[in-house]
Amino acid sequence: MATDLEIARSVPMRPIAEIAARAGIPEAALVPYGRYKAKIALDAVRDLAGRPDGAPEGALVLVTGINPTPAGEGKTTTTVGLGDALNALGTRTMICLREPSLGPCFGVKGGAAGGGRSQVVPMEDINLHFTGDFHAITAANNLLAAMVDNHLYWGNEMRLDARRITWRRALDMNDRALRGMTVGMGGVANGFPREDGFDITVASEVMAILCLSRDLADLQSRLGRIVIGQRRDGSSVTAADLKADGAMAALLRDALSPNLVQTLEGSPALVHGGPFANIAHGCNSVVATRLGLKLAEVVVTEAGFGADLGAEKFFDIKCRMAGLRPAVCVVVGTVRALKMHGGVAKADLGREDVAAVRRGVVNLARHVENVGRFGVPAVVALNRFTGDTADEVEAVREAMAALGAEVVLCNHWAEGGAGAAGLARAVLARIAEGRADFRPLYPDGMALADKIRTVAREIYRAADIALPQAVLARLERFEAAGFGDSPVCIAKTQYSFSADPTLLGAPEGHVLPVREVRLSAGAGFVVAVCGDIMTMPGLPRRPAAEQIGLDADGQIHGLF
Repeated sequence: MATDLEIARSVPMRPIAEIAARAGIPEAALVPYGRYKAKIALDAVRDLAGRPDGAPEGALVLVTGINPTPAGEGKTTTTVGLGDALNALGTRTMICLREPSLGPCFGVKGGAAGGGRSQVVPMEDINLHFTGDFHAITAANNLLAAMVDNHLYWGNEMRLDARRITWRRALDMNDRALRGMTVGMGGVANGFPREDGFDITVASEVMAILCLSRDLADLQSRLGRIVIGQRRDGSSVTAADLKADGAMAALLRDALSPNLVQTLEGSPALVHGGPFANIAHGCNSVVATRLGLKLAEVVVTEAGFGADLGAEKFFDIKCRMAGLRPAVCVVVGTVRALKMHGGVAKADLGREDVAAVRRGVVNLARHVENVGRFGVPAVVALNRFTGDTADEVEAVREAMAALGAEVVLCNHWAEGGAGAAGLARAVLARIAEGRADFRPLYPDGMALADKIRTVAREIYRAADIALPQAVLARLERFEAAGFGDSPVCIAKTQYSFSADPTLLGAPEGHVLPVREVRLSAGAGFVVAVCGDIMTMPGLPRRPAAEQIGLDADGQIHGLF
């Protein structure tokens, strides 16, 4: 069987100007990065998004999924396949994806540009350095970190308390050894020793700021509002106080421009910002999504991991801040993954087990129910594997029929857009019905602790949250400082509705332990870190990096 990389290389790519023209983007708006990818200049983004033609914005379709398993689900693949299918049906469609992080590319999953016949290309570029956006985010994050320590070294005019510095360094790589460290060692010339640590770049507040900013002015304003620590009296010091916001914005100027690429079938795709919905908000950029809505009749976008994380944050953070109103939500699953949620080991997934499907389909049902709590109709995309049996598929249909959700069998991995034609028709039918009545889960004015509790109870079906007194006091300080209206961004394991990754299916009645809370004042939300989740992941025992290399012709291999 051909690998994703081999399939991607087998299809000739079209010049990026041709893809832009198909999307209604003039060639003059492009900043090419070679022949097959380009950034769209921000002045052109402004002009395209503000065209006074009176045309309504396109319909926004979110693709999300069940809690992930080692069996695989295929959220990005479905997003690409659905976009190709809609374009093939004559509906002008823009695909809006997140950029892959180097961490998982070299860690567990390998590439993240779709799969099979439903990919965005050039696959190697997108998965690795692409147009340098993540490098710019890393540099801006670490510039601020360097300026914090430099300020301490040169007299600490702001009277920063070195024990209360909250800004951490960033690296777009899984490296558990950097989670906690001491900096400033080696004598007087190297500064003042203090505890510090690294987060993976995608969990940096700078990443969230880039993804949520409307334009360059908004970007610099948000960067200036970053709180890097406190003085002894408890008052906050910001990036603007350190005069770091301008230089950070300069580093991020080009990164804010969305990236245009193509699918294997020539559909336009904006790939820009924001993976990792378990430890970040996990959505692509507002700039890209808003541009797509102006250019296309339908925009198909994705949010990371299961709907309990990515979709909830898409609705409660991105849609709330950007004024977006999704029309339909596609929930992706597979029979194999549902059998794992039903207790079947990965090695045994090839055998028919209808009872396990019935036990595991409760995970899919929970996600479909949760999407409905936001007033958005759901369609279930069931990615087909050759070993799936008719009885197993029927068990899924029966469970979804009770919720009023249509199940569409999809084969876009093998067939490209043609394999998602049924899904495309189902999505268009839901859009035409106009049943969406989007609403966030909680109001702005609710107390921060109650927002966390609401997500835990309504989405995770927890009995309550465990909130240590020190964490509650910190939330109350955030509120006293004027951040009480912020949405919450919950960081927890992606594998379960609970904070325990071994609790598969649809657990309920558990308690969500909130370990710490972090203020992301520039991004505009409060992060609640739950359970054992880490904002700097580690590599697995056998990282994907061991299989990646170059052949005799300098071609990359092993990037699946």
